[in-house]
Amino acid sequence: MHAALAVHPASGNGAAGRLMESVAARLRPVVDRLDVLVAHTVEESRALMTDSRAAGLDVLVVLGGDGAAHQGVQFCAESGVALGLVPAGTGNDFARALDLPDRPHAAADLVARRIAEGKRRRVDLGRAGGEWFATVLCSGFDALVTERANRLTWPRGPRRYDVAILAELAAFRPRPVVLRTDVETLELDATMIAVGNTPFYGGGMPICPGADPQDGLFDVTVVGNATRRDLLRMLPGVRAGEHLAHPAVRTLKASQIHLAGSDLPVYADGEPLGRLPIDVTCVPGALTVVG
Repeated sequence: MHAALAVHPASGNGAAGRLMESVAARLRPVVDRLDVLVAHTVEESRALMTDSRAAGLDVLVVLGGDGAAHQGVQFCAESGVALGLVPAGTGNDFARALDLPDRPHAAADLVARRIAEGKRRRVDLGRAGGEWFATVLCSGFDALVTERANRLTWPRGPRRYDVAILAELAAFRPRPVVLRTDVETLELDATMIAVGNTPFYGGGMPICPGADPQDGLFDVTVVGNATRRDLLRMLPGVRAGEHLAHPAVRTLKASQIHLAGSDLPVYADGEPLGRLPIDVTCVPGALTVVG
């Protein structure tokens, strides 16, 4: 068994770098070879992963947050290399969707045990703008919030999304959007659209609570023409999934989606994917994960 541990030392405000040796120590007893790949840029990370794959890589374990997991997904998708996650970031939404413990050492122990037992399963991925994504693609108010949150250095953790929400509320207004799926077309003034392969984004907010990464479909949450007052009433309930009861919210399922109509930013897994228009496809079983 040839495994690699990909470490993004800056993840979680340096938590990943501090955890690297202890996580590696948990993985070494269950594999024949462990490469520790320490990267500070996306390009460096991809180069190191490619070198390991050339040597016959079986499992890639990513130590970091959702940004690091996103890079691991790009590498492992449709490759035969299984992905394991040890969450050490601020959001950890993909790890949460895979039912991993939020404590890094507990997650590392679980991943090591699953590697030793040979447990694997396949999950769906989204494909958009030439990129894979594992969690949620969003456009509109929530994408603008993510854009702002990524620029903030304070506060740490999920609370920075709350600060970004308040800042964006002052300026945002619904925009015309065309949402075309494989079964229907919607033309509406939309506040936000979230396309969920898994339920969570923004550090644990279940924006698409019913999303199942093994059903071959996205769960789409559409917030229509909502006022600032509507959003202020709706947002506190998002963490409990209560937003779906609001009259401005509708949900649907689809395997293919085209979004257009306004020049809005698009984010997936918390990473920028450009702006609308964009085509989004659910690819069943595109990723093998440890577990």
